[in-house]
Amino acid sequence: MAGSIRASTMTEGALWGDARRRLRGNRAAIAAAAFIAVLVLAALLGPLASPYAVDHVDWTLSPLASPPSLSNGHWFGTDSNGRDLFVRVWTGTQVSLLVALLATAVSVVIGVAWGATAGYLGGRVDGWMMRVVDVLYALPYMFFVIILTVVFGRSLWLIFLAIGAVGWLTMARIVRGQALALRQREFVLAAVALGLPARRIIARHVVPNVLGTVIVYATLTVPQVILFESFLSFLGLGVQEPLTSLGRLVAEGALEMETAPWQLLVPASVLALLLLALNFLGDGLRDALDPRLG
Repeated sequence: MAGSIRASTMTEGALWGDARRRLRGNRAAIAAAAFIAVLVLAALLGPLASPYAVDHVDWTLSPLASPPSLSNGHWFGTDSNGRDLFVRVWTGTQVSLLVALLATAVSVVIGVAWGATAGYLGGRVDGWMMRVVDVLYALPYMFFVIILTVVFGRSLWLIFLAIGAVGWLTMARIVRGQALALRQREFVLAAVALGLPARRIIARHVVPNVLGTVIVYATLTVPQVILFESFLSFLGLGVQEPLTSLGRLVAEGALEMETAPWQLLVPASVLALLLLALNFLGDGLRDALDPRLG
């Protein structure tokens, strides 16, 4: 029995080693990861490289909406209120990434715990837990988040909690399916025969063996959350002043696209490239961790 558990650990290590080798051989995924790293560094350091604050209005400009220029220090131009677009774009990228990462973390924690518990215990417990998921699935996703933001206010923390709190449903279903298969594996049966409690088996043997699937889905969830937050900000229900996000910048730029197209093109380009890179990285991780899906 103990040998089955040790063999499972050795096999798991070999699988992760093979996944790393496959990922290193995927040039598109590596390039996407490098691009995301550069974009994150730009988001962190970009606002520090400019003398302007995110809400600073440059009254020396006439008109206030100035196109990109190196001479006046507004490298991405200014918005219709005379605020530096370079600082606002990178600050918006910070906020969009923060919301996406935290909301994804919330959905992963809830989804993995719920799905692994339901799948391992099975029976009536599994039935009741998944009926809860089905009921929540029946609620309009967008309507639920909008209600939360309207009732409790439009704060940054509420946005990622609201998105993450309803974004765990698919994760729970995926993990539950994996856990149903794992409960019949030899190393899990050996742990049961040794008398280990259910919570320890779930934490030590079930969850580690679904991490590959969880990582892949979490990577693909990040761009979905960014897009969803952008849509909320586009509707005016997302990030509020003085903070901004890529979605809010796109919404503001869309109003001025005929007279000041750079206000839309710059944040929209950063958003599109970020989403594209995240999807390439997610596809690469999927192919690396489970080549049968490639």
